[in-house]
Amino acid sequence: MRRLPALALALALLLPASASAQGGVGNLFVADNATTAATAAAAAPLQPAALGNHTVNLPAGFSIRQIADGLKAPRFMVFDQAGNLLVAEAGAGAVDRLFSSPNGFGSPTTLISGLDAPSSLALNGGELYVGETGAVSRYAYDPAGAAGQREVVVPDLPRGGHSTRTVVFGPDGDLYVGVGSSCNICTDGDQRRAAINRYDADGSKYERFAYGLRNAVGLAFQPGGTQLWATVNERDNQGNEIPPDLVTIVGEGENFGWPNCQPPNATPQQPGADCSDITPPTVGLQAHGAPLGLAFYEASQFPGDYSGDLFVAQHGSWNRQPPAAPKLVRLHFEQGLPVSAMDFATGWQAADGSRWGRPAGVVVAPDGSLIVSDDDAGVLYQIDYHG
Repeated sequence: MRRLPALALALALLLPASASAQGGVGNLFVADNATTAATAAAAAPLQPAALGNHTVNLPAGFSIRQIADGLKAPRFMVFDQAGNLLVAEAGAGAVDRLFSSPNGFGSPTTLISGLDAPSSLALNGGELYVGETGAVSRYAYDPAGAAGQREVVVPDLPRGGHSTRTVVFGPDGDLYVGVGSSCNICTDGDQRRAAINRYDADGSKYERFAYGLRNAVGLAFQPGGTQLWATVNERDNQGNEIPPDLVTIVGEGENFGWPNCQPPNATPQQPGADCSDITPPTVGLQAHGAPLGLAFYEASQFPGDYSGDLFVAQHGSWNRQPPAAPKLVRLHFEQGLPVSAMDFATGWQAADGSRWGRPAGVVVAPDGSLIVSDDDAGVLYQIDYHG
Protein backbone atom coordinates (compact mmCIF):
# COMPACT_ATOMS: atom_id res chain seq x y z
CA MET A 1 0.00 0.00 0.00
CA ARG A 2 1.30 3.47 -0.88
CA ARG A 3 2.08 5.69 2.07
CA LEU A 4 2.90 9.39 2.17
CA PRO A 5 6.50 10.62 2.25
CA ALA A 6 7.93 11.77 5.58
CA LEU A 7 7.32 15.45 4.91
CA ALA A 8 3.65 14.92 4.16
CA LEU A 9 3.27 12.87 7.32
CA ALA A 10 4.21 16.00 9.24
CA LEU A 11 0.76 17.28 8.26
CA ALA A 12 -0.57 15.38 11.25
CA LEU A 13 0.28 18.17 13.69
CA LEU A 14 -1.62 21.27 14.72
CA LEU A 15 -1.20 24.73 13.28
CA PRO A 16 -0.27 27.37 15.90
CA ALA A 17 -2.86 30.09 16.34
CA SER A 18 -0.54 32.81 15.04
CA ALA A 19 0.13 30.92 11.82
CA SER A 20 -3.56 30.24 11.42
CA ALA A 21 -4.39 33.91 11.68
CA GLN A 22 -1.73 34.87 9.15
CA GLY A 23 -2.42 32.17 6.62
CA GLY A 24 -6.14 31.62 6.99
CA VAL A 25 -5.69 27.85 6.91
CA GLY A 26 -6.51 26.92 10.48
CA ASN A 27 -6.37 23.19 9.90
CA LEU A 28 -2.96 21.70 9.28
CA PHE A 29 0.61 22.20 10.27
CA VAL A 30 3.58 21.26 8.11
CA ALA A 31 6.85 21.04 9.98
CA ASP A 32 9.01 22.56 7.23
CA ASN A 33 8.83 26.39 7.20
CA ALA A 34 8.87 26.68 3.42
CA THR A 35 6.05 24.19 3.09
CA THR A 36 4.08 25.99 5.78
CA ALA A 37 4.31 29.20 3.75
CA ALA A 38 3.17 27.41 0.62
CA THR A 39 0.25 25.88 2.49
CA ALA A 40 -0.87 29.26 3.80
CA ALA A 41 -0.52 30.90 0.40
CA ALA A 42 -2.88 28.32 -1.11
CA ALA A 43 -5.77 29.60 1.00
CA ALA A 44 -7.46 32.39 -0.97
CA PRO A 45 -9.56 34.84 1.07
CA LEU A 46 -13.20 33.83 1.42
CA GLN A 47 -16.02 36.19 0.47
CA PRO A 48 -19.52 36.52 2.00
CA ALA A 49 -22.30 34.71 0.12
CA ALA A 50 -25.92 35.29 1.07
CA LEU A 51 -27.98 32.34 2.33
CA GLY A 52 -31.41 33.56 3.40
CA ASN A 53 -30.97 35.51 6.62
CA HIS A 54 -27.44 34.18 7.07
CA THR A 55 -24.07 34.46 5.37
CA VAL A 56 -21.64 31.72 4.39
CA ASN A 57 -18.10 32.60 3.37
CA LEU A 58 -16.90 30.96 0.15
CA PRO A 59 -14.08 31.41 -2.38
CA ALA A 60 -14.74 33.97 -5.11
CA GLY A 61 -17.11 32.77 -7.81
CA PHE A 62 -19.06 30.36 -5.59
CA SER A 63 -22.64 30.60 -4.34
CA ILE A 64 -24.76 28.61 -1.89
CA ARG A 65 -28.49 28.01 -1.66
CA GLN A 66 -30.85 25.88 0.37
CA ILE A 67 -32.56 23.06 -1.56
CA ALA A 68 -34.48 21.32 1.24
CA ASP A 69 -35.61 22.02 4.79
CA GLY A 70 -37.69 20.51 7.57
CA LEU A 71 -35.53 17.37 7.80
CA LYS A 72 -34.61 15.66 11.07
CA ALA A 73 -30.84 15.23 11.35
CA PRO A 74 -29.96 14.54 7.69
CA ARG A 75 -26.56 12.87 7.54
CA PHE A 76 -24.85 11.14 4.62
CA MET A 77 -26.13 11.10 1.04
CA VAL A 78 -25.68 9.30 -2.28
CA PHE A 79 -26.80 9.90 -5.87
CA ASP A 80 -28.48 7.14 -7.86
CA GLN A 81 -27.85 6.44 -11.55
CA ALA A 82 -30.74 8.72 -12.55
CA GLY A 83 -29.27 11.69 -10.66
CA ASN A 84 -31.76 11.55 -7.78
CA LEU A 85 -30.43 12.41 -4.33
CA LEU A 86 -30.92 9.93 -1.47
CA VAL A 87 -30.52 11.17 2.10
CA ALA A 88 -30.20 9.25 5.38
CA GLU A 89 -32.50 11.13 7.78
CA ALA A 90 -31.23 9.85 11.11
CA GLY A 91 -33.66 11.76 13.31
CA ALA A 92 -36.71 10.50 11.43
CA GLY A 93 -35.52 6.93 10.97
CA ALA A 94 -35.96 7.31 7.23
CA VAL A 95 -34.33 7.48 3.82
CA ASP A 96 -35.55 10.37 1.68
CA ARG A 97 -35.33 10.85 -2.07
CA LEU A 98 -35.16 14.13 -3.96
CA PHE A 99 -36.01 13.54 -7.61
CA SER A 100 -33.80 15.31 -10.11
CA SER A 101 -35.29 17.55 -12.80
CA PRO A 102 -34.01 20.09 -15.33
CA ASN A 103 -34.92 22.78 -12.77
CA GLY A 104 -33.05 21.20 -9.85
CA PHE A 105 -34.39 18.90 -7.16
CA GLY A 106 -37.91 18.23 -6.03
CA SER A 107 -39.01 18.23 -2.40
CA PRO A 108 -37.87 15.31 -0.23
CA THR A 109 -40.19 12.31 -0.23
CA THR A 110 -39.90 9.32 2.09
CA LEU A 111 -38.50 6.26 0.35
CA ILE A 112 -38.01 4.03 3.42
CA SER A 113 -39.26 4.55 6.99
CA GLY A 114 -39.10 2.78 10.35
CA LEU A 115 -35.29 2.56 10.40
CA ASP A 116 -32.90 2.57 13.35
CA ALA A 117 -31.20 6.00 13.15
CA PRO A 118 -29.81 5.56 9.62
CA SER A 119 -26.66 7.60 9.07
CA SER A 120 -25.24 6.44 5.72
CA LEU A 121 -26.16 4.95 2.35
CA ALA A 122 -24.44 3.04 -0.45
CA LEU A 123 -25.66 1.75 -3.81
CA ASN A 124 -24.33 -1.51 -5.20
CA GLY A 125 -25.62 -3.63 -8.06
CA GLY A 126 -29.18 -2.33 -8.02
CA GLU A 127 -29.46 -2.48 -4.25
CA LEU A 128 -29.49 0.27 -1.64
CA TYR A 129 -27.54 -0.40 1.56
CA VAL A 130 -28.38 1.51 4.74
CA GLY A 131 -26.09 1.87 7.75
CA GLU A 132 -28.40 1.72 10.77
CA THR A 133 -27.17 1.79 14.35
CA GLY A 134 -27.82 -1.89 15.00
CA ALA A 135 -27.53 -3.36 11.52
CA VAL A 136 -26.77 -2.92 7.85
CA SER A 137 -29.89 -3.46 5.75
CA ARG A 138 -30.42 -3.51 2.00
CA TYR A 139 -33.31 -3.00 -0.42
CA ALA A 140 -33.85 -3.65 -4.10
CA TYR A 141 -33.70 -0.17 -5.60
CA ASP A 142 -35.54 1.38 -8.55
CA PRO A 143 -34.72 5.08 -9.24
CA ALA A 144 -38.32 5.63 -10.37
CA GLY A 145 -40.20 3.37 -7.97
CA ALA A 146 -40.57 2.09 -4.44
CA ALA A 147 -37.83 0.32 -2.52
CA GLY A 148 -37.99 -3.46 -2.10
CA GLN A 149 -38.37 -5.40 1.12
CA ARG A 150 -35.86 -4.89 3.91
CA GLU A 151 -33.14 -7.52 4.16
CA VAL A 152 -30.67 -7.41 7.05
CA VAL A 153 -27.23 -8.34 5.74
CA VAL A 154 -25.16 -7.42 8.81
CA PRO A 155 -27.23 -8.02 11.98
CA ASP A 156 -26.59 -7.31 15.64
CA LEU A 157 -24.08 -4.49 15.38
CA PRO A 158 -23.07 -3.31 18.87
CA ARG A 159 -25.08 -0.52 20.47
CA GLY A 160 -24.21 2.22 22.92
CA GLY A 161 -21.56 4.89 22.62
CA HIS A 162 -20.98 6.13 19.10
CA SER A 163 -24.07 5.30 17.08
CA THR A 164 -23.29 6.03 13.42
CA ARG A 165 -22.58 3.12 11.07
CA THR A 166 -20.99 4.14 7.80
CA VAL A 167 -21.21 1.88 4.76
CA VAL A 168 -19.18 2.08 1.54
CA PHE A 169 -18.26 -0.33 -1.24
CA GLY A 170 -14.68 -0.68 -2.34
CA PRO A 171 -13.32 -1.32 -5.84
CA ASP A 172 -12.92 -4.94 -4.70
CA GLY A 173 -16.72 -5.20 -4.42
CA ASP A 174 -16.58 -5.68 -0.66
CA LEU A 175 -18.70 -3.85 1.90
CA TYR A 176 -16.82 -1.73 4.46
CA VAL A 177 -18.58 -0.71 7.68
CA GLY A 178 -17.28 1.83 10.19
CA VAL A 179 -18.27 1.26 13.83
CA GLY A 180 -17.19 3.70 16.55
CA SER A 181 -16.12 2.94 20.11
CA SER A 182 -18.48 2.47 23.04
CA CYS A 183 -16.68 5.09 25.13
CA ASN A 184 -14.10 7.87 25.13
CA ILE A 185 -11.07 5.90 26.36
CA CYS A 186 -11.54 2.27 27.37
CA THR A 187 -10.86 -1.29 26.31
CA ASP A 188 -13.74 -2.36 24.09
CA GLY A 189 -14.63 -6.01 24.36
CA ASP A 190 -16.12 -6.21 20.85
CA GLN A 191 -13.41 -6.12 18.18
CA ARG A 192 -15.89 -4.68 15.66
CA ARG A 193 -15.84 -1.42 17.64
CA ALA A 194 -13.35 1.40 17.02
CA ALA A 195 -12.74 -0.33 13.71
CA ILE A 196 -13.54 -0.55 10.03
CA ASN A 197 -14.95 -3.97 9.22
CA ARG A 198 -15.15 -5.73 5.86
CA TYR A 199 -17.79 -8.14 4.49
CA ASP A 200 -18.88 -9.69 1.25
CA ALA A 201 -21.81 -7.81 -0.27
CA ASP A 202 -24.25 -10.28 1.27
CA GLY A 203 -22.85 -9.65 4.77
CA SER A 204 -20.87 -12.89 4.96
CA LYS A 205 -17.13 -13.42 5.53
CA TYR A 206 -16.68 -10.82 8.25
CA GLU A 207 -13.15 -9.62 9.00
CA ARG A 208 -11.77 -6.66 10.91
CA PHE A 209 -10.05 -4.51 8.26
CA ALA A 210 -8.38 -1.87 10.49
CA TYR A 211 -8.67 -0.86 14.13
CA GLY A 212 -7.59 1.64 16.78
CA LEU A 213 -9.92 4.18 15.11
CA ARG A 214 -11.95 5.71 17.93
CA ASN A 215 -14.78 6.81 15.66
CA ALA A 216 -14.25 6.50 11.91
CA VAL A 217 -17.32 8.37 10.69
CA GLY A 218 -16.72 9.21 7.03
CA LEU A 219 -15.40 6.62 4.55
CA ALA A 220 -14.47 7.16 0.89
CA PHE A 221 -12.29 5.39 -1.64
CA GLN A 222 -9.96 7.63 -3.60
CA PRO A 223 -11.01 7.59 -7.27
CA GLY A 224 -8.78 5.62 -9.58
CA GLY A 225 -7.22 3.50 -6.85
CA THR A 226 -7.79 1.26 -3.88
CA GLN A 227 -6.97 3.63 -1.02
CA LEU A 228 -9.64 3.96 1.65
CA TRP A 229 -9.82 7.33 3.44
CA ALA A 230 -11.57 7.93 6.75
CA THR A 231 -12.40 10.86 8.99
CA VAL A 232 -11.74 9.97 12.62
CA ASN A 233 -13.07 11.74 15.71
CA GLU A 234 -10.34 11.27 18.28
CA ARG A 235 -10.54 11.14 22.09
CA ASP A 236 -11.97 13.92 24.27
CA ASN A 237 -10.96 15.61 27.52
CA GLN A 238 -7.23 15.70 26.82
CA GLY A 239 -7.02 19.46 26.33
CA ASN A 240 -8.02 22.02 23.71
CA GLU A 241 -5.35 20.97 21.21
CA ILE A 242 -4.80 17.29 22.01
CA PRO A 243 -5.08 15.10 20.05
CA PRO A 244 -5.88 16.13 16.45
CA ASP A 245 -8.86 14.71 14.65
CA LEU A 246 -7.83 12.74 11.59
CA VAL A 247 -8.36 12.43 7.86
CA THR A 248 -6.31 9.40 6.99
CA ILE A 249 -5.59 6.61 4.57
CA VAL A 250 -6.57 3.30 6.18
CA GLY A 251 -4.88 0.06 5.13
CA GLU A 252 -5.65 -3.57 5.85
CA GLY A 253 -4.47 -4.73 9.28
CA GLU A 254 -3.37 -1.29 10.42
CA ASN A 255 -3.67 -0.12 14.05
CA PHE A 256 -4.14 3.62 14.60
CA GLY A 257 -3.61 3.52 18.34
CA TRP A 258 -6.89 4.07 20.19
CA PRO A 259 -7.16 3.74 23.15
CA ASN A 260 -3.54 3.20 24.20
CA CYS A 261 -1.68 5.65 21.95
CA GLN A 262 -2.45 9.23 20.94
CA PRO A 263 -1.93 10.58 17.42
CA PRO A 264 -0.11 11.94 15.61
CA ASN A 265 3.10 10.52 17.11
CA ALA A 266 1.72 7.48 18.97
CA THR A 267 2.23 9.09 22.38
CA PRO A 268 1.37 6.57 25.14
CA GLN A 269 -1.97 7.36 26.74
CA GLN A 270 -0.65 5.89 29.97
CA PRO A 271 2.97 5.19 30.98
CA GLY A 272 4.12 1.82 29.76
CA ALA A 273 1.72 1.51 26.84
CA ASP A 274 3.25 -0.27 23.84
CA CYS A 275 3.03 2.14 20.90
CA SER A 276 5.73 0.57 18.74
CA ASP A 277 3.54 -0.64 15.88
CA ILE A 278 1.07 2.19 15.34
CA THR A 279 0.23 3.50 11.85
CA PRO A 280 0.77 7.29 11.62
CA PRO A 281 -2.25 9.25 10.33
CA THR A 282 -2.09 11.01 6.99
CA VAL A 283 -3.59 14.39 7.98
CA GLY A 284 -4.42 15.92 11.35
CA LEU A 285 -7.15 18.56 11.66
CA GLN A 286 -8.11 20.85 14.53
CA ALA A 287 -8.56 18.89 17.76
CA HIS A 288 -12.23 18.35 18.61
CA GLY A 289 -13.37 19.76 15.25
CA ALA A 290 -15.34 16.55 14.53
CA PRO A 291 -14.78 15.86 10.81
CA LEU A 292 -17.66 13.76 9.45
CA GLY A 293 -18.53 13.42 5.76
CA LEU A 294 -15.92 13.52 2.99
CA ALA A 295 -16.04 13.49 -0.79
CA PHE A 296 -13.42 13.51 -3.53
CA TYR A 297 -14.02 16.02 -6.31
CA GLU A 298 -13.85 14.39 -9.74
CA ALA A 299 -16.30 16.67 -11.61
CA SER A 300 -15.63 19.62 -13.92
CA GLN A 301 -17.87 22.48 -12.70
CA PHE A 302 -15.29 23.85 -10.23
CA PRO A 303 -11.95 25.31 -11.41
CA GLY A 304 -9.41 22.81 -12.68
CA ASP A 305 -7.18 22.85 -9.59
CA TYR A 306 -10.04 21.33 -7.56
CA SER A 307 -9.80 18.08 -9.50
CA GLY A 308 -8.89 15.22 -7.18
CA ASP A 309 -9.23 17.34 -4.04
CA LEU A 310 -11.03 16.13 -0.92
CA PHE A 311 -13.84 18.03 0.78
CA VAL A 312 -14.42 17.36 4.49
CA ALA A 313 -17.45 18.47 6.51
CA GLN A 314 -16.30 19.61 9.96
CA HIS A 315 -19.22 19.39 12.39
CA GLY A 316 -17.72 21.64 15.08
CA SER A 317 -16.77 20.85 18.64
CA TRP A 318 -18.80 20.48 21.81
CA ASN A 319 -15.82 20.20 24.19
CA ARG A 320 -13.32 22.88 23.22
CA GLN A 321 -13.03 26.50 24.35
CA PRO A 322 -13.47 28.37 22.13
CA PRO A 323 -15.37 25.77 20.13
CA ALA A 324 -13.91 24.72 16.78
CA ALA A 325 -16.27 26.07 14.15
CA PRO A 326 -18.47 24.06 11.78
CA LYS A 327 -17.20 24.43 8.20
CA LEU A 328 -16.12 22.72 5.00
CA VAL A 329 -12.41 22.07 4.62
CA ARG A 330 -10.68 21.49 1.29
CA LEU A 331 -7.61 19.25 1.15
CA HIS A 332 -5.68 20.04 -2.04
CA PHE A 333 -4.04 17.06 -3.72
CA GLU A 334 -1.14 16.90 -6.14
CA GLN A 335 -0.20 13.60 -7.81
CA GLY A 336 -2.73 11.85 -5.61
CA LEU A 337 -1.36 13.14 -2.29
CA PRO A 338 -2.55 15.96 0.03
CA VAL A 339 -0.19 18.93 0.02
CA SER A 340 -2.23 21.70 1.65
CA ALA A 341 -5.52 22.47 3.36
CA MET A 342 -7.77 25.49 3.46
CA ASP A 343 -11.18 26.57 4.66
CA PHE A 344 -13.70 26.32 1.83
CA ALA A 345 -16.97 27.31 3.52
CA THR A 346 -17.33 29.02 6.91
CA GLY A 347 -19.84 31.18 8.76
CA TRP A 348 -22.10 28.76 10.65
CA GLN A 349 -20.61 29.89 13.97
CA ALA A 350 -20.65 33.43 15.39
CA ALA A 351 -17.81 35.08 17.29
CA ASP A 352 -19.50 34.21 20.61
CA GLY A 353 -19.56 30.51 19.71
CA SER A 354 -23.28 30.34 18.93
CA ARG A 355 -24.31 28.45 15.79
CA TRP A 356 -27.14 28.36 13.31
CA GLY A 357 -26.07 25.17 11.51
CA ARG A 358 -23.59 22.29 11.43
CA PRO A 359 -22.48 20.60 8.18
CA ALA A 360 -22.51 16.80 8.45
CA GLY A 361 -22.38 15.19 5.01
CA VAL A 362 -21.04 16.21 1.61
CA VAL A 363 -21.48 14.64 -1.82
CA VAL A 364 -20.65 15.71 -5.39
CA ALA A 365 -23.72 16.07 -7.61
CA PRO A 366 -23.80 14.89 -11.25
CA ASP A 367 -23.62 18.53 -12.41
CA GLY A 368 -20.43 19.08 -10.39
CA SER A 369 -21.98 21.09 -7.56
CA LEU A 370 -21.59 20.12 -3.90
CA ILE A 371 -24.56 19.03 -1.80
CA VAL A 372 -24.10 19.51 1.95
CA SER A 373 -26.36 18.21 4.71
CA ASP A 374 -26.83 20.17 7.92
CA ASP A 375 -28.10 17.88 10.69
CA ASP A 376 -28.55 20.74 13.16
CA ALA A 377 -30.65 23.07 10.99
CA GLY A 378 -32.31 20.14 9.20
CA VAL A 379 -31.55 21.42 5.72
CA LEU A 380 -29.59 20.65 2.56
CA TYR A 381 -27.39 23.16 0.74
CA GLN A 382 -26.11 23.28 -2.83
CA ILE A 383 -22.82 25.02 -3.62
CA ASP A 384 -22.18 26.04 -7.25
CA TYR A 385 -19.36 27.74 -9.13
CA HIS A 386 -20.21 30.52 -11.57
CA GLY A 387 -16.76 31.80 -12.47
